Amino acid sequence: MKFVLIKSPMTLMDIDHAALTDVGVRRSHNQDALAVLTASDADQWQQRGHIFMVADGMGAHAVGELASKIAADTVPHVYSKHAGEGPVEALRTAFTEANINIHARGQQNPEFHGMGTTGTALVLRPEGAWIGHVGDSRAYRIRRGKIEQMTFDHSLLWEVARRQKKDPDKISNIPSNVIIRSLGPEPNVQVDVDGPYPIQPGDVYLLCSDGLSGPVSDREIGAVVQNLPPEDASRFLIHLANLQGGPDNITAIVVRVQGDPDSVENATPTEAPPSRNVRVAAEWRHFVRKGSWPLALLLGGILLAGFAILLTYNRIPGELSTFLFAAVALVGGLVGLMYQNYAESRKPVAHVPVARAQIHRSTECDITVPLLQKLDQARATLETRVKEKSWDTDWQQCRESTQLAQIQLRREDLTGAFRHQCRALLTLMTVVGRHRHKEEAFKPLWDRAVTH
Repeated sequence: MKFVLIKSPMTLMDIDHAALTDVGVRRSHNQDALAVLTASDADQWQQRGHIFMVADGMGAHAVGELASKIAADTVPHVYSKHAGEGPVEALRTAFTEANINIHARGQQNPEFHGMGTTGTALVLRPEGAWIGHVGDSRAYRIRRGKIEQMTFDHSLLWEVARRQKKDPDKISNIPSNVIIRSLGPEPNVQVDVDGPYPIQPGDVYLLCSDGLSGPVSDREIGAVVQNLPPEDASRFLIHLANLQGGPDNITAIVVRVQGDPDSVENATPTEAPPSRNVRVAAEWRHFVRKGSWPLALLLGGILLAGFAILLTYNRIPGELSTFLFAAVALVGGLVGLMYQNYAESRKPVAHVPVARAQIHRSTECDITVPLLQKLDQARATLETRVKEKSWDTDWQQCRESTQLAQIQLRREDLTGAFRHQCRALLTLMTVVGRHRHKEEAFKPLWDRAVTH
C-alpha cells in the first residue's frame, strides 16, 4: 500500500489533502497513478493554483501502468507550463500532449498496441475549480450533506443512459466497464474541461478510480469524506473497497478546503457582476498593460525635444521648460515600458465568469441511524474475524472508540457517533488489510442495499 499525505503551505487557499493508491485484492500490479502539485507561494497560487490528478491504466503486460504514469507525469507538468494561457487552454493542451505521448509509445512496440488510461484532473485556482476529464475515473464535490458527481463517465453504460435519458443504475444488460474514451488508443481525443465552479469554505473534493466508486456507493463515500479528515477518509475508503472484494486497483485523493462552511467571506466569486471599483481597477490594469501609453510618451518626448532644439536655434524663449517636459516624457515612457514588461511576466489572473457546476449525479450523504447500525454490524464482523485469527491489534483503541460512539448516539449526535465508529473500524481494517489473503472474502460485510 502506497500512502502519500501532504498538507499544503499557507496560500490564498488553505487546503488539507491526502492521496492514497492501493493494488487491491485481486490484482497483481497497480495500474493506477496519481499526482499532486500544490502552489508553494502566493505567486504560484495566482499563476496555476493547486493541481490533482488520477489516472487508471488499461492494457496487458503492465502497459496500463506505463500509460497511467505518463498521464500523471505529463498533465500537471504541461498544465503548469501553459497556465498563463488560461486554465481551459492549459488543461486541453496538457491532456492532448499526454494522449500524444501515450499513443506514440503504443506504436513503438506491438505488445503496447492499444495501451491507454483514464485521466481526471482537478485544478483549484483563485477564480474557482476546474476539471479536466477523459474516461471513467471520477471527480466528486461534497458540500452541505450532498455528494455531487462532477464528471461524466465515458463508458458505454453512461452513453446509452444519456441517449435514453435514464439513470445509469437503471440500465441493464450493458457492461459497466466498457470505456469509450481514454488517453492513448487513438491519435486524437476529446477532452472535457469544465469550470470555473465556485469554491466555498468546507468544500471537499474527491478524485478516484473506479476501483473505489465501483464497490462503494456514493452515499457511503460522501459520508466518510465529509466527516473524516482527508488522511483518515482516504485510508477508510481504500480499506472499505478492499473488504468489499477489492476487484480493481483503488486510488483516492481527498481535498478539503479549510474554513467555516457557514461563512461566505472566503468563497470564490459567484455569478454576481464585479463592483464598480473592481471594474475600474480592471480597466486601468488593462490600459496599463496594453503598452500604448509608454510609446505615446516616448513619441511625445522626442517631439518636444525636437521642438526645444528648434526654439534654441531660433533663440525663442521657453526652450528650457520644453527640454524639461521632453525629459519627463522620455523617462516616463521608458519606465512605463519596463513596468509593462514586469506586469506581463507576472501574468495575473483575469476575471473569469464563474460557471454553474454540471452535476451528473447528486446523492444525500447525511448520517442516519441505519448507517450507524450498518457500521456497528461491520465492526462486529471484523472483530470476530480478528479474534478467530488471533491477530494482534489495538483492542483498547477499538473499545474506547466504540464506547464513545455509543455515548454520542445516546446524545443523538449522529455525526460524532459516526466518526468514533469509523475510528474503531479503521483500527480493525488496518490489521485485516495487513494479514488477509487475497482469496478471503468479507461480503456481506457492507451491504449496499440498506435503507437510510
